[in-house]
Amino acid sequence: MVTAAYSYLGSSALDGGLTLQTSGGPAAHPRFFTGFLTVPGAAATGLLAVAEVARTRYFRPLPPASLDPVVTAGGDRLRFESFSGCCGVHARLDVLPAGLDGDIVGHGTTNVDVDLPLRRALSRVGAGEAMHLAVGPDELAVTTFDGRLVERRVPLPTRWLRGFAEAQVLTARFDARAELGVTEARALFHRLPADRSVLWAVAAGRSLRLTSRPVPGAVCLPGAGRLAALKPFLRYATGLRVYGPAVTAGSAPVASAWELSMPQQRLSLTLSPEPYRGFPGEGTVLESLTSDEVADDADLVSALLTGDPAIDVDTLATASGLDAARVRDALTQLGTAGRVGYDLAEAGYFHRALPYTADAAERMSPRLTGARALISAGAVSVGAEVSRVVSGGQTYHVRDAAQSCTCPWWARHRGGRGPCKHLLAVRMARSGKTATTIADTEAAA
Repeated sequence: MVTAAYSYLGSSALDGGLTLQTSGGPAAHPRFFTGFLTVPGAAATGLLAVAEVARTRYFRPLPPASLDPVVTAGGDRLRFESFSGCCGVHARLDVLPAGLDGDIVGHGTTNVDVDLPLRRALSRVGAGEAMHLAVGPDELAVTTFDGRLVERRVPLPTRWLRGFAEAQVLTARFDARAELGVTEARALFHRLPADRSVLWAVAAGRSLRLTSRPVPGAVCLPGAGRLAALKPFLRYATGLRVYGPAVTAGSAPVASAWELSMPQQRLSLTLSPEPYRGFPGEGTVLESLTSDEVADDADLVSALLTGDPAIDVDTLATASGLDAARVRDALTQLGTAGRVGYDLAEAGYFHRALPYTADAAERMSPRLTGARALISAGAVSVGAEVSRVVSGGQTYHVRDAAQSCTCPWWARHRGGRGPCKHLLAVRMARSGKTATTIADTEAAA
C-alpha cells in the first residue's frame, strides 16, 4: 500500500464559523467557498456521516483508517464524498443552493481535514441560526502563517479511484424504486437489523416491507447495518428515496442507494451488492476501458467540461459533434478516472476533478493488466466463434456469442462482476490490440 501525506495549513476548526482546511487539487490549498450554511445542524450531521463512513470498515472491522473526505465545488453547490475503509459504502452529502448563502469562489475537488477534534465539535452543532463556512484557508491566515504544516500520513486510497468509477457506472443504471415520508423512514430504520444479511425491500403502502427473496420492483438491502450513518440525519430529513436496478425473482444481490433529503441538502449512501464486496472489484467499467474510440471521445468531452453543477448531455453533443450515445459512453470512460459522478436525485452527471487520468485507472485494474499481459505473451488465439487463451498452464475457451469463458472466475461469477481477463484479452485482440501496440502504448505512458 502506497503512503501519502495530506498537507494542511492548519487543522479545520469550528470557532464562531466552520473553516475546512484543504489539501491538493487545483492548488496546494484551494479555496472553494465563503459564506453561510443556512441549516448548520444538518450540514454538520451530514459531514459527520461522510467522515464516519471514511473511517469505518464494515467487513472485517479494523482500526479506523482516518481517510479524509473529498469536496467538489461546482457552480452552485458543494458535494462531500468518501468511501468506507472496505470500499463497500460510498457516502455523499450534497449541500444545495438553498443550503448555501455565499459564493463559490473556486472550482475543483480537494481533500478536507476532518480530524477528531472537529468531529467532536460538529457533534454539538444544533439547528441554530446560519453559520459561516469557509472551504479553504483564509487569505490573511496564509500570509501570516508561521510555516508549520499539519500533515497526516495515511494509506493512499487508490481504491477510492476505482470505487468512484464503479459507483458512477452502477448508479447511472439505477431508477427510483420507492419514496417514503420521514415518519415512515424513521419506522423503517428502527426495525432494520444490524447484521450483514442480504435483504430485499418491497413497496408496501407508504412504507417498505423487508423480505429474504427478490421480487420484481424490489430494492436490494445488502447489510442493513451499513446504513447506520444515515440515522442521525433523520431529524432533519423530509423524506427517504431508494434507488436500484431492475430485478427479477431470481436476481443475485445488487447495489442500491439510500438517500435522505431536505430542500437544502441531500445525504446518500450507496451500498455494494454484498457486505464483503467492495466497489473496486465489480468490473462494470472494464467494457469502456478497452475501446480506443471511446477513449478518444472522452478526451474531446473532457476538454468541454466546466464547473457547472450538472452535465447536459445534449449540450455536450452539440459542442463536440458527437451523438448523445457516444457522449454518454465518453462520460462513462471519464467516470473510470473519477472525473464524472452521477446524481441520482437529478438523474444526471456532474463534473468531479480528481487528479487522475483514465490511464491511471486502467493501470490499477488487475484484470486489464492481466489481459494486456496475455496479448503481449501471444497467448490469445482468436477464432470465428470460440477463441483460445493459454493462461497459467491451462487453455481456456472464450465464446463470443455467449460472452462466456471456461475459467474458474467466470464459473464462479457468471459475468456478474464483469468480464474475466481472458474475455477481455479476446475483445482487445479483436479490436486490433497486439503485443506491439501494447508496448507502444506503455512506452508512451
